[in-house]
Amino acid sequence: MGRPLRIIPGGYAYHVINRANAHVQIFAENKDYLCFENILADACEKFSMRLCTYCIMPNHWHLVLWPEKDDELSKFVGWFTLTHTQRWHANHNTTGSGHLYQGRFKCFPVQDDSHFLTLCRYVERNPVSAGLVEKSQDWRWSAMWHRQNRDKNKRIPLSRWPVDRPENWQHLVDQELNEREAADVRKCIERNRPFGEIDWMLKTAFSLGLNSALKTRGRPRKHEKGS
Repeated sequence: MGRPLRIIPGGYAYHVINRANAHVQIFAENKDYLCFENILADACEKFSMRLCTYCIMPNHWHLVLWPEKDDELSKFVGWFTLTHTQRWHANHNTTGSGHLYQGRFKCFPVQDDSHFLTLCRYVERNPVSAGLVEKSQDWRWSAMWHRQNRDKNKRIPLSRWPVDRPENWQHLVDQELNEREAADVRKCIERNRPFGEIDWMLKTAFSLGLNSALKTRGRPRKHEKGS
């Protein structure tokens, strides 16, 4: 029996991430990435999901979603990951061989101010941080590339953002985040902790039942490059 869906309120923007089981490379060829993008487009249409940005990496992916309704995000990601898992196994003739992902996806809400922009910079510069490309717009499998090449890929339905995107956005993304910004985002990824000003974070954690995400833990695990 599958685990019950998490109750995730609408109205907030969320960062969502999932990683391949055992860190294997699940996106090895262009067809793997294209399949993922097609399923992502289908999911956005099926659930009327607002997709703010995304980035697909060789063994994991990032989405920034802005659901309008309660439980919309859980249903979206549940259908999306199941469909991707089924098609990936079918395309690689590995049906029945085991789990594709480490487990249930991770997500956390983000405040709709400069923290949202910091998060999106983090997501869209992931390929640069991992040493895959020198400029974010050169990574084919991201919202940054999509914005620069809309005439070549019209399927991905990128939505408006809850905050205005700066005119020099591409330049900002290519600038390295400072150590504190990057560390704060990684900490939120690891703990599913809200990302924002302290008062907003505390209030949101209490409202969403995420108090445990604020507790101090032991030695943090070493994060992988391009996380």
